[in-house]
Amino acid sequence: MRTEPTRRQLVTGAAAALAGLAAFGAARPAAALTVNEARGLIDRAIGEVNGVINSGKAEGAMYRDFERIFATYADVPTIARSALGPAARSASAADLRAFTTAYQSYIARKYGRRFREFIGGKIEVTDARPLKSYFEVISVAKLRGEAPFDLRWHVSDRSGKLLFFNIIIEGVNMLASERTEIGAMLDRRRGSVAGLIEDLKTA
Repeated sequence: MRTEPTRRQLVTGAAAALAGLAAFGAARPAAALTVNEARGLIDRAIGEVNGVINSGKAEGAMYRDFERIFATYADVPTIARSALGPAARSASAADLRAFTTAYQSYIARKYGRRFREFIGGKIEVTDARPLKSYFEVISVAKLRGEAPFDLRWHVSDRSGKLLFFNIIIEGVNMLASERTEIGAMLDRRRGSVAGLIEDLKTA
């Protein structure tokens, strides 16, 4: 049975429905980028996320908006390959493309279903710093009725464009969490990526 995301995990979808990943590999040194560039990317993404959360739109329209934000600011191919795990290495190019497309929509719907809980809430960037071959942008989520909590975005230009490729929520790596959940779904399909893709379309 698929585990429902907790309210705090849902923020990742808002940012990463923005959703929110293949072994990252050797990226261009962080010095080639700047803290302001990384922070600016997440500032823009979060600004759009906050706008959708409090837009008053119907859920279907919110899903479409979050999927657009995710596609704009996230390294979707890297995130999807990581979620698929070892199966990504043996999947055909066609299946991998189809999985990436289905996964992008799945993330938007998965977290979008409970976005109304975030009405009146806000996410704010508070700091940014270089970490190894990428940048970490630190933000805080402020939801009504809950204590503020920490979100950290990992940003790089390894794909050729400045994008985020992972989110850490209070020390919980969402890249790893997604791989676990998608892995369980793939196991139920006995390793069939095509079957997994069909499940993602209706999940």
